[in-house]
Amino acid sequence: MFRFFENLVDPYCAYRETDTPPTRLLPFMLAYAQPFRRIFAWATVMSIIVAAVEIGLIWAMGWVVDILSAGPEQVWETHGTWLIALALFILFLRPLIQTVDVLLLNQTILPNFGTLIRWRAHAHVLRQSVGWFENDFAGRIANRIMQTPPAAGEAVFQVFDAITFSLAYVVGALVLLGDADPWLIGPLVLWLVLYALLMRWTIRRVGPASKAASDARSQVTGRVVDSYTNIHSVKMFAHHDRELAYAKEAIDVTRDTFMREMRLYTIMDVALMILNGLLIVGVVGLAIALWMQGAASTGAVAAATALTLRLNSMTGWIMWALTTFFRELGVVAEGMETIAQPISLTDKPDAKRLELTEGRIEIQSLSHHYGRGSGGLDQVSLTIRPGEKIGLVGRSGAGKSTLVKLLLRFYDVEDGRILIDGQDISEVTQESLRSRIGMVQQDSALLHRSVRDNILYGRPDATEDQMIAAAKQAQAHEFILDLEDPQGRRGYDAFVGERGVKLSGGQRQRVTLARVILKDAPILLLDEATSALDSEVEAAIQTTLYGMMQGKTVIAIAHRLSTIAQMDRILVMDQGRIVEQGSHDALLSMDGLYASFWARQSGGFLDPDTKAAE
Repeated sequence: MFRFFENLVDPYCAYRETDTPPTRLLPFMLAYAQPFRRIFAWATVMSIIVAAVEIGLIWAMGWVVDILSAGPEQVWETHGTWLIALALFILFLRPLIQTVDVLLLNQTILPNFGTLIRWRAHAHVLRQSVGWFENDFAGRIANRIMQTPPAAGEAVFQVFDAITFSLAYVVGALVLLGDADPWLIGPLVLWLVLYALLMRWTIRRVGPASKAASDARSQVTGRVVDSYTNIHSVKMFAHHDRELAYAKEAIDVTRDTFMREMRLYTIMDVALMILNGLLIVGVVGLAIALWMQGAASTGAVAAATALTLRLNSMTGWIMWALTTFFRELGVVAEGMETIAQPISLTDKPDAKRLELTEGRIEIQSLSHHYGRGSGGLDQVSLTIRPGEKIGLVGRSGAGKSTLVKLLLRFYDVEDGRILIDGQDISEVTQESLRSRIGMVQQDSALLHRSVRDNILYGRPDATEDQMIAAAKQAQAHEFILDLEDPQGRRGYDAFVGERGVKLSGGQRQRVTLARVILKDAPILLLDEATSALDSEVEAAIQTTLYGMMQGKTVIAIAHRLSTIAQMDRILVMDQGRIVEQGSHDALLSMDGLYASFWARQSGGFLDPDTKAAE
């Protein structure tokens, strides 16, 4: 039974991805609710039926009070069959109705609606550009992905568990009291007006207060995760107290926003208690007065009393459900600031897969300043022949990394274009472009997974033997066999920790190299590929790297000039332009910027603050 209701909706069903999701709350929720339309309709029907049953039971209690005045024998003789039917309904049919209602809410809607939102939101965020991620805290992004789905699920739950039920219940209450005596409707209508005004006052304030509290919680998460992610820097600079103060500032804001939110609930509870007192006195007092005048039966008084006491107990729950509904919508609205952001870097509608035949790279009048008007690249033109090995050098900020990021299309170029085998990279799919490029970065961060998973990330369909061969080629196999994580996993099954923290810098770099070796892409980008290696391992890896380069088009960034001295051509960049190019010997003979770098490097490294020779 549980499995049946849990499988009524597939949260992973196919859907049409959009680069511009709705930015308003209702369209946003409706877009995610599409697979649940029929379920929501059934949940509405069941909620109304449950409310009708509850009102019917109160009416039945008044009926029972009225028939009891006829005496025991006459009651059983006249009404015995109906009493048995009522008992059977209460024992069997009412639980069945309630069970279906609860199963739809708890088994079908709650688990699947949140899962669907989290799945699709994560898929949407993963499609964002690298630049988008660089402009926010990873912790805050993750927090919004995690807290928005349960908030949306809770909001939907309250619609059917409380709001629909309470509306149906109030309508039924009006019908029941009107049937007993139309005068009894008056106090209830007056109470409903005052109750609606209280709800309106509360709801208008709860939404913004909830959003402010949710924003504050995300800020705390972002700051705390930032400290944990950079724990080495925190410990190294002995900034424990500084980090606590940094977090306390955000925690205090969270406390203040939460206290303001709770004040609203306190005011609401006190006002509600006063209103409910007026309801009980008004309806029950009027019912007794009518009974004393002979205008209402004893059963009518009993039903009115039971109804008002039931409404008294329900009103707090209904108000709390409504405020919960709007509070959770506030959380969803805050999450939408991340989830509903449009994808800025997209494939064109008619984008084709990159067809790489030779590996020729043409860069034509390329400029990119990250929207600032300066920095980055300025009118760079370059042709890299198929199979050519290019070294790229320059001071920090010269534009080397920008060139590599644009080649990978982590950003769209502001001016100019990049062609690979005659195909503009802005007109091919990002996936096909990056699948044909292998890159080893200076920051060799790994996934918090096993060594095997990290290496196979380069080519998931590779065999075990191919993976091990790549690790051996990267001089990583021996140290991998000696690894063991705290859970007792060994060798290639050992987990490397967040960003590979459990490995040394050289070990991480070699695992990264193994991953790129396994990928075996025809275009190879190396950004300080051996910077984390000691001299002995570097000497062995250099042979591996040169072996990797055979038959590939290569761009290698290096501050250690000796690592690129054997390249076919070396490009020297300065202030976003290529100012020198040629072989190592030719550049030395020019006695220009490269020659000054070579003369001033210490231990084979380029001083990033080196100034050009006068």
